[in-house]
Amino acid sequence: MCVDVQTIEVALPGRAYPIDIGAGALSRLGGRLRERCDAGRATVITDANVGSLYADKVAGALASSGIEHDVLTVPPGDASKSLAQAALLYDELARRRQDRREPIIALGGGMVGDLAGFVAGTWLRGVPFVQCPTTLVADVDASVGGKTAVNHPAGKNMVGVFHQPIMVCIDVDCLQTLSRRDYIAGLAESVKHAVIRDAALFDWHEAHHADIHAGAPNVVRELIRRNCENKAAVVIADERETAERGVGRAALNFGHTIGHALEVQSEYGLRHGEAVSLGMVAAMDLAVRHCGFTEADRARVESLLGRLGLPVRAPRPIDMADILNRLGADKKVRDRTVRFVLPVRIGEVEWRDAPVAEDVERAIRRLMGS
Repeated sequence: MCVDVQTIEVALPGRAYPIDIGAGALSRLGGRLRERCDAGRATVITDANVGSLYADKVAGALASSGIEHDVLTVPPGDASKSLAQAALLYDELARRRQDRREPIIALGGGMVGDLAGFVAGTWLRGVPFVQCPTTLVADVDASVGGKTAVNHPAGKNMVGVFHQPIMVCIDVDCLQTLSRRDYIAGLAESVKHAVIRDAALFDWHEAHHADIHAGAPNVVRELIRRNCENKAAVVIADERETAERGVGRAALNFGHTIGHALEVQSEYGLRHGEAVSLGMVAAMDLAVRHCGFTEADRARVESLLGRLGLPVRAPRPIDMADILNRLGADKKVRDRTVRFVLPVRIGEVEWRDAPVAEDVERAIRRLMGS
C-alpha cells in the first residue's frame, strides 16, 4: 500500500503527465497506468540486476489491474545502451506484435530509461512510454523530460529522440537496494540543478549535507521532489532545447561537456554522476576565467561536492589529447565550435563559445591536481 505519495505535474501543453513520488509507489502502477492509457497489454524493459529485484513487483501491480505484460531483460551496464541492443528489443516487439496503443515501461536506472525510451520513441513511430526509475540519478534527472538516446563510438547519447513519458513512477523504496557508490553518484545531478537555477536549493544542500550523504529518508524524498520540480520547470519552458533567448534547457548540460568525455574515456568505469561532478569542477574553472564566477562560489560548490562524497579531482590518469578530441564531437558543438554552459553565479548560467584551448586544458588539469 502506498503511503503519502506526492504528485508533480509536468504541464506540457496537450501532453501533461504526472510524476508520482512515494514509498511503495510501484504497487499502484497498474491502476495509475489504467488512468493514463487504455491498452490491456504492456512490455516491461529492465536489466538483469533490477529485474531480479523488482520485476515481480511490477508484474503483480500490472496483473492486479488486468494488464497483460511481458518482461524483456537486457544485460546490465552501459554497453547495453546501443543500437545493437535496441535492434534485439525491436525483434521481440515484432515477435509479440506490440501495437501503437501498448506502452513500454522502463524499470531501472538511467541506462534502462534511455534505452527503453529510445525504443518506445522509434517503434511504430512512437508508443506510450512509462518511466519507473530505480536509481537516484534517474529519480532526480534522467526519468523526467523525454530525452532518450543510445550511445555511439563517437560519444555518449549521440543517437536519440525526444519522447515524453505518459507518467513517471518514483518508488523511493527502490533506493534501499542501491549501492552506496551509485547513491552518491546520483547526488551530482542534484547539485547541478541547484547551481544552474536554484540558489535556495544549493543553500538547502549545504544545510542538510550530512543527512543527504547519509541517505536520511525524509531528506532524500525532499531532495527528489525539489529536483523533479526544477527539471519539470526547465522542460516546460524549453522542451526540445530550442530556446532562442538565454540558455534554456541546455542549462542542464552544465558539467556534461567535459564530463561525458571523461565518462567515455574511462570506458564507463566512472559513474555518470562522478564524471558530471568532475565536469562541473572543470567548467567552474572556465567560469572563473570567463564569466566572473567568484573564487568564493567555486570553493562553496567544490566543498559541497566533496562533503557529499563526489570526486573533485580525477581518480585516474586523464589522456588530455583524447579528451580534447572528444569535445569536438560533443552534441553541443555548433558551427564546429565547442560550447560550454558556465555559471555566472550560483543559480544562473550562460553559454560560452570556444574558450581558448589553453584555458580548456587548464580546466582539465585542475582535475589532475595541477
